[in-house]
Amino acid sequence: MVAGVRKSDAIRGEAPVARQTRRPSLWPRLSIGCAALAVVSVVALAMGPADVSLEATVRILASHLPGVGISQDVSPAWRNIIWEVRLPRVLLAGVVGATLAMAGATYQGVFRNPLADPYLIGVATGANLAATIVIVSDADVSAYGLSLLPLAAFAGALTSVVIVYGVARVGGAAPGTTLILAGVALSALSTAITAYLMLKNTTNSVTIMSAVLGGFNTATWVKLAWVLPYAIPAAVVILAHGRILNVLSLDEQQARQLGIDVERTKVILLGAASLAAAAVVSVSGTIGFVGLIVPHALRLMWGPDNRALLPVAIVLGAAFLIGADLAARTIDEPSEIPVGIITAFCGVPFFLYLLRRGRVY
Repeated sequence: MVAGVRKSDAIRGEAPVARQTRRPSLWPRLSIGCAALAVVSVVALAMGPADVSLEATVRILASHLPGVGISQDVSPAWRNIIWEVRLPRVLLAGVVGATLAMAGATYQGVFRNPLADPYLIGVATGANLAATIVIVSDADVSAYGLSLLPLAAFAGALTSVVIVYGVARVGGAAPGTTLILAGVALSALSTAITAYLMLKNTTNSVTIMSAVLGGFNTATWVKLAWVLPYAIPAAVVILAHGRILNVLSLDEQQARQLGIDVERTKVILLGAASLAAAAVVSVSGTIGFVGLIVPHALRLMWGPDNRALLPVAIVLGAAFLIGADLAARTIDEPSEIPVGIITAFCGVPFFLYLLRRGRVY
């Protein structure tokens, strides 16, 4: 145990390495994040091929509150555009961004690696492979209002996680390094099979690439309803483990000496993060850098305490991806750019800038 640090302090989440003496200032940071999220959401709702004024956008949204009416000068077409087309897209992008940022922060904490992301143990490649299989098979079935594609992607993502954890688990434990290596190996195999299927079915290559690169052009209220039952419980579980995640920043042996059931905690955190990531990948495709850039940047700016990092990452992850999706659908109108390309262009320079500043955590 680190000299001068009480066991009770460590279990409460006061990481001995950081010598924390007080809870980080969460509310000012969260307020900034919520303000940014609100602004970017309203702008994303208003902008598009058919521009709607910000005033009309706010009035249309307010009209769905109890006891609030809408003036007759607001076009019915605008109402449909905002409520039926753009709002589910913005909300879905926000949920996906929040989930990926939360999952990325969790992976980085569990693996004690700031370069970990939600796709580290095969979530994305498993989903891509399953989606590709459905596309090339020309299957046309649905369940509960959803096509088979997101259901298959969800199953493929979860199957990959289960296989990776099963391969890495030895003697009741799954070392982080072994999990990462198993994830890399399975991801390489899944990618190879996906590439082979694309080469053998060139007529479907565009559809497959759209699923792989990710986007929200098919967002609906049904897809949003599909994701929320996984994303919300996962967020509750992960946020409740913020203090324990701080303790996992220590050596695992030290964490055990402090009374933490390391393996059980890792299974809970990685399971919740992977389940949520699998759900969002199944409806949005693979969108890179969100789960890496957002939590990593927040650590560089405000420190590694997960009690503050996790909720702020959720809010700013949502704002980041909503903004990226707005850019994806407006930069090259009337065409759309895959949102994964936008996240790379936005995220990588910012990430390199933060590293250049020489901030460490």
